[in-house]
Amino acid sequence: MVHQYKNNGYNIVLDVNSGAIHVVDDLVYDVIPLWETHSKEEIIEKLKDTYAEAEIAEAMEEVASLEQDEALFTKDQYEDYVIDFKKRPTVVKALCLHIAHDCNLACRYCFAEEGEYHGRRALMSYEVGKAALDFLIANSGSRRNLEVDFFGGEPTLNFQVVKDLVAYGREQEKLHDKNFRFTLTTNGVLLNDEIMEFANKEMANVVLSIDGRKEVNDRMRPFRNGSGSYDLIVPKFQKFAESRKQTNYYVRGTFTHHNLDFAKDVLHLADLGFKQISVEPVVAQDTDDYAIREEDLPQLFEEYDNLAAEMVRRHKSGEDFNFFHFMIDLEGGPCVAKRLSGCGSGTEYLAVTPWGDLYPCHQFVGNEKFYMGNVTEGVTNTQIRDEFKSCNVYAKEKCRECFARFYCSGGCAANSYNFHGDIHNAYDVGCALQKKRVECAIMIKAAEALEEE
Repeated sequence: MVHQYKNNGYNIVLDVNSGAIHVVDDLVYDVIPLWETHSKEEIIEKLKDTYAEAEIAEAMEEVASLEQDEALFTKDQYEDYVIDFKKRPTVVKALCLHIAHDCNLACRYCFAEEGEYHGRRALMSYEVGKAALDFLIANSGSRRNLEVDFFGGEPTLNFQVVKDLVAYGREQEKLHDKNFRFTLTTNGVLLNDEIMEFANKEMANVVLSIDGRKEVNDRMRPFRNGSGSYDLIVPKFQKFAESRKQTNYYVRGTFTHHNLDFAKDVLHLADLGFKQISVEPVVAQDTDDYAIREEDLPQLFEEYDNLAAEMVRRHKSGEDFNFFHFMIDLEGGPCVAKRLSGCGSGTEYLAVTPWGDLYPCHQFVGNEKFYMGNVTEGVTNTQIRDEFKSCNVYAKEKCRECFARFYCSGGCAANSYNFHGDIHNAYDVGCALQKKRVECAIMIKAAEALEEE
């Protein structure tokens, strides 16, 4: 499969199965879509009114050479791998610990209902958290590196338990030859010097939640009394990012139907000094006034294009910042398993409620159809685990012929379920935005590579 498109003045050709990317001239760009279905004589006949025949012949030689080098029109070598992937033993490598089902903000788009997750407010006890870490160690097999994200609600509402669990985890590392990578997601309201110091010592990554411009953030991320959070959190986040030397964190925002000009929010965060930025589309039903709709897509595509072009400009002027959805590794990239099945929710990655129940990921918490067991007894509903294990880009009809499948890995299972009632489907608006982001990310890499030549 070959995908070709024009972006920011570049003619870009992606060979999907090999991952090879080519920036070509207009003639080669016009030859490629004809290559597999037309003879050389037919290609010359179709293009001779636009290009000289000698130039067409030369372009065809170039395409033939790329095909021979397995950099164009390559065969899919991964589909058979899926069969072996399904058979391999399931090990758990990551947990999302819902350390607090409570929050001090009332974000309007929160899928967790102000931290309650369709249930009751609760804080995870040390005993439950300890049992969760024991469960992770016991079910991790020979895997040494394990990940634990302290999540909520707002985890700093229960920060003493966070500290105690990190200490317990460090003790267990030595006993079991494991290495814990702890991360923290916070809205910043309670962020102080003590929490920053602890996080800088123990947290491999920290996610700082903010939506961008003051009016955008305060509209969607207010306190329960309706007042905004921007003025309180921005100075804290700036201090925190600098204390981490602008690495191993990112400010993470959500854009909605109310700020379709979200590129301004990304650039606002960059102008505040943040170097690691993620601003992602809200996922909501059409009945929500802030939901992104299909008719919003043309404007959003233009926003992504404008943002990508601005990032190329800033790179040239030394004002770089990383935008999470444009970060793409064209050399190595994720392992084959991750390319095919994504985040590993329901199999390698599980969410743990404050009382120790297990769910496929944080977005399924509270939906009893996806209850998998608990940290004491382990995974008792293996049927759910097996269903998620079979979820990959070849099990989804919408993914099989999609050029972006090895970059998005089939998309989010929770979004698929919430919109279609089936984890083997795909959230269509999200897919459209993902494909645009991949195209922009590749363009940025192409621009940077050509600049270095």
